Amino acid sequence: MIEEFLAGYGPAKVEQAMRQAAADEVMPRFRQLEAHEIAEKRGPYDLVTVADQGAERHLGRSLTALLPGSVLVGEEGVSEDPALLEAVGGEAPVWIVDPVDGTWFFAHGEPGFAMLVALAHHGEVLASWTYAPAYDEMAVAIRGAGAWADGERLTAGSPAPGADLTVATSSPQYISDEEHRRLLRLETEGVARRDTGSAGLEYLRIAKGELDSTAYTWESPWDHAAGLLLVAEAGGVNATVADEPFRVAGGNALPFVTARDESTARRLLGLLRD
Repeated sequence: MIEEFLAGYGPAKVEQAMRQAAADEVMPRFRQLEAHEIAEKRGPYDLVTVADQGAERHLGRSLTALLPGSVLVGEEGVSEDPALLEAVGGEAPVWIVDPVDGTWFFAHGEPGFAMLVALAHHGEVLASWTYAPAYDEMAVAIRGAGAWADGERLTAGSPAPGADLTVATSSPQYISDEEHRRLLRLETEGVARRDTGSAGLEYLRIAKGELDSTAYTWESPWDHAAGLLLVAEAGGVNATVADEPFRVAGGNALPFVTARDESTARRLLGLLRD
């Protein structure tokens, strides 16, 4: 059933569902949010808005209707009921959703946010969609069939010989001092490190060859599932410090690296392990 869905008009219908959710719930509120429509979850940098909540409900209705028997695991739903996360590795096809990835940017009127959707089964991501509504850019990846952005095939390629590696890492506001100190090991000759923006858009930059790598210290599947498949289908790689592929169902050794090519990943993992 999933194979038929992905081989037919299913991917296009997912795109339509995402564009409609963004048009109905997200973009009308962009730069229009009232103070009471923004709330803190775990601190001033971890925000949720009515747009996040409305878009996740919208996608919950539309996506599960497209694939009967599927379930949705979204950031906001798991925030209310952590037990929902168990479905990521379960028997039913699961839609892994971040309705507004980069809520801080959205809430502050900046365009660097995305809507992320991945379709997984038994913990394996089979397809993904990354939509940047403020730029009207859509990227799609189907396992084994490649990655595409607005009709153009994506190829991550390799960094230019001798150039500094550009790396986006977890922002210090969201992580422990110990995790931050570990990531600072990447601040060495030949590596240009910066704090991450929207994870989904950083993965898209890797797939397009505009960013060399990311190094992240958290494993929330809604932040990573879509982008990891996008990068993989563009020819990139990922690995944890235990030298294992990142698992969206959890239980990963952290931090983990995603990169345009194997040699870049190996170099950065070596620095993180020291």
